[in-house]
Order: sequence, then C-alpha cells, then structure tokens
Amino acid sequence: MTEEIAQVEFRNVSLSRNDRLLVSNLNFSIQRGEALVLLGRSGSGKTTTMKLINRLLVPTQGEIIFDGIPTTEWNEIQLRRKIGYVIQEIGLFPHLTVERNVGLVPSLQGWKPKQIKSRVCELLHLVGLEPEKFAQRYPHELSGGQKQRVGVARALAADPPVLLMDEPFGALDPITRLELQREFLKLQQELRKTVVFVTHDIQEAFILASRIGLMHKGELVVLETPKEFMRSQNSEVLSFLQCLKSFTL
Repeated sequence: MTEEIAQVEFRNVSLSRNDRLLVSNLNFSIQRGEALVLLGRSGSGKTTTMKLINRLLVPTQGEIIFDGIPTTEWNEIQLRRKIGYVIQEIGLFPHLTVERNVGLVPSLQGWKPKQIKSRVCELLHLVGLEPEKFAQRYPHELSGGQKQRVGVARALAADPPVLLMDEPFGALDPITRLELQREFLKLQQELRKTVVFVTHDIQEAFILASRIGLMHKGELVVLETPKEFMRSQNSEVLSFLQCLKSFTL
C-alpha cells in the first residue's frame, strides 16, 4: 500500500530578507486532516512559516510542496483557492453584508446564486450564527466574536482542504475566545480540514492542536503531539510550560 502524500511539506526551507534570516532550514510535513499549531514568541517566525504555504512569501532556499506539487509550480490563484485564510483583523468588506462577505469566493468561482445562498446559510449555521438574523447585517453591526465567526465561514465557503489561521482569536476577550476555541475544535472534528494555526498562547495550543510546532528564532525546534510536548526538555518548551503552570495557579 502506498503512503499517502502529505498535504504540505517543507523541504530545507529558509527565507532571508535584507540580509536577515527570517526562517531557517525548515523540514517538516503537515498531514491531511491534522491541526498543526505553530507556537512561539513574537518574531519567532511562525506567521512567516504559515505565509510560505499560500505563497504570500516565497522561500529564498528550498521548496514547499502542496498536494505533491511545489508551490512555485502552482498558479497562485488556484493555490489560494485551495486554502482558506483567517487572520486576527478578520478583513471583512465593510460595504458588503455578511451574506455577500461569506459568498464572495464562491461567486468569484462562478457558483450559481441559489447555490451560494444555500452554502452561506449552511456555513452560518455551522459557525453558530442564525442566517435569518445575521445574513443581511453589515460588519459594523457585529460584535468581535461574531465577526470572527463570519471570517471562519468565509474561509470555508468554497470548501478548501486547507485552513490557515493567524492568531484569529487573539483580539477577543477571554470568555469569547474560549467559546470560539471550543466551537472551532468541534468544527474541526466534524470537517477534518488540514489546519495550520498560529498562536503565542500555550493554552490555546493545547486546546486545538493534534501536533504543536514550536518556533524559536526562525527555527522549528520541537514538533510533537501535546502529550509528547509536555515531556520535552527543550529550554524553550520549558519556558512555555512554565507559563502554563502560572496560569493554573
């Protein structure tokens, strides 16, 4: 039986800018259906690593393989249509309703209006927003948590196999953040997307990750399941685990 091709593979990837090494010698694979959390301090290279996947950044050395094909050989538009993208700032279009924001990518792909409307309704239900109540609202009429739910729905609209999430819940209050973490975990268990989730929050990593990749000074220093991560003696891991202990005191 042939081994399944990884969804994403980094092969000897480095990125330099203005003589500064942003990430160095990245070698790892992301399996289909897993939730990989990239954890690290500010400036550790986690967001840079994620942006290399959808070619928002291009490596100066090595290559990233997506679905068995180097990202440099993909048409950029076709590549990004296979990748949902959720960021902390959300980026909803203020002049479009929730329905039109969520349905934007399917409409660009030529879906029929009835099909788009059905998909938007399905996704709003999925992220816990009643379509009858929220579909015709504008972003300024939503709370921060509701905007993030719409952002997740929009990223899922065209049913991409991969979802990139860059600290999407970081600006929310602690209660709303925990609610969305739990709802996203439930959503991931149902949809089985391949997720790359960037955070500096160790608690969030343990809630969401099937594996945790710890970035430090542009290098991936540890890549383990949460259980194995807890056993690591890496000094940077120990620093993060100390933060976790202080939260629970």
